[in-house]
Amino acid sequence: MNRNKRTHTMAMAALLIAVGVVIPAVMPIKVVIPPASFTLASHVATMLAMFVSPFVAMIVAVGTTLGFLLGGFPIAVVLRALSHVVWAGVGAFYLKAHPDVFTKRSQSVLFLLGISFLHAVCEVVIILPLYFGNALSEANYTQGFFYSIFLLVGVGTLIHSMVDFLLSLVVWKVLAKSRSVQMIAQVKEISFFH
Repeated sequence: MNRNKRTHTMAMAALLIAVGVVIPAVMPIKVVIPPASFTLASHVATMLAMFVSPFVAMIVAVGTTLGFLLGGFPIAVVLRALSHVVWAGVGAFYLKAHPDVFTKRSQSVLFLLGISFLHAVCEVVIILPLYFGNALSEANYTQGFFYSIFLLVGVGTLIHSMVDFLLSLVVWKVLAKSRSVQMIAQVKEISFFH
């Protein structure tokens, strides 16, 4: 990788981390039902990073996690953000290996469902110790396992992830037309909406 491309990639990662930390702090559309929290577009920066490279996707996931930790967010939110390293990395490696995934609607839908499902599974797995360990006051959920973990965190994250990924596709489609993003673009054409 030449120096200009490396510098450009690092700058993009830094900007995406900043966006990923700012969106949850300022977005007015939020739903918080512990242990779940849903902020519109909160995953967009990490999802955009998946289009850049696996390294950038994982760095953005780690960077936003540190941002949440330093921002004083509840530990459940910080740990759920940390789980993004897994699905963002897997998604980015898949996109790198299959850069034409968005040229067909069926492939696009399968990728969207697959990455959203993995996202939900990762968040459920990371929140389980808080539920069963009852270590935190926010982990003392009176609604029971099925409602708190499976429905709120699992199904809620699945839906939230799909919405945010669709927003990411719209943003990426616009950004991909700019020269700076084309310089490192992995995905040439997104035809999810065609």
